Amino acid sequence: MTSILTNTAAIAALSTLRSISSDMETTQNRISSGYKVETAADNAAYWSIATTMRSDNKALSTVQDALGLGAATTDVAYTALESSISVVDEIKSKITAASEPGVDKEKIQKEIDQLQDQLVSIAKSASFSGENWVYHTASAGAGTQAIVGSFNRDGDGNVSLTTLTYDTNNSSLIEVDSSSNYVTSVGKGLLSSNIEYTTDAGSTATTSFSVLTLDVTTNDLTVALKAVDKVLQDMTDAAADVGALNSRIDMQDEFVSDLMDSIDTGVGKLVDADMNEESTRLKALQTQQQLGIQALSIANSDSQNVLSLFR
Repeated sequence: MTSILTNTAAIAALSTLRSISSDMETTQNRISSGYKVETAADNAAYWSIATTMRSDNKALSTVQDALGLGAATTDVAYTALESSISVVDEIKSKITAASEPGVDKEKIQKEIDQLQDQLVSIAKSASFSGENWVYHTASAGAGTQAIVGSFNRDGDGNVSLTTLTYDTNNSSLIEVDSSSNYVTSVGKGLLSSNIEYTTDAGSTATTSFSVLTLDVTTNDLTVALKAVDKVLQDMTDAAADVGALNSRIDMQDEFVSDLMDSIDTGVGKLVDADMNEESTRLKALQTQQQLGIQALSIANSDSQNVLSLFR
């Protein structure tokens, strides 16, 4: 039946053309934004996952900054320990020289005084962003330092932080009290405290002096040599610990960087548009649109043909 009131062919062609136009708009949005899932309306599940993982990646970026700060702090502490080891090794040589008969111990002590001042200077200056792991005061005592190492999210969505810890009591070179006097208790500063050493008989003894108060003109040189050698061993162990922590920080930083890249890649697979696919789809839709317009034009011309019946 041919009707001039209801053109069913034109209605069908118009409906098809509207559908094609809607698909073209979606494809053009994907091409312009680069996303196939840009809002929750596109795919609620993927959008939710992507939003959460992007937030986690920002947290991991902050973790990287914290690791960089931690690496700088441990670098400074290690440098101070390494430099101090060299100075204490020199003091050990001076003690050996003072043990020789006929030497002027007063002159050797003057050299040791300079080396002791150098140790204090090294320890005080080994600070980064207010953190000093080798010089401690009554207000900023030695203790456990924590470096943020990672951001975690478990299967239930609970979040937590992984920290790398280090007890700076192990690396403390100098510790002073509220009156800026050296704390002499054993273990309260490798250079400033009295030294616990092993005697020839195999027993444990404690000196009445520290590396910083050592005086070759008054102290027993045999005891001094044993004590300073013990401090050197302890400082070497401390430097090894700090170096190991520094190495772990570097590895963790590399892991976090790789993890962030993996998360970016995973999110991209969920929400990024395949530009090759979208480009091909757009060309196909443009062709369909042209054909739809042609079909609508043909359907509209059918009603004009009715006029020829009345001529």
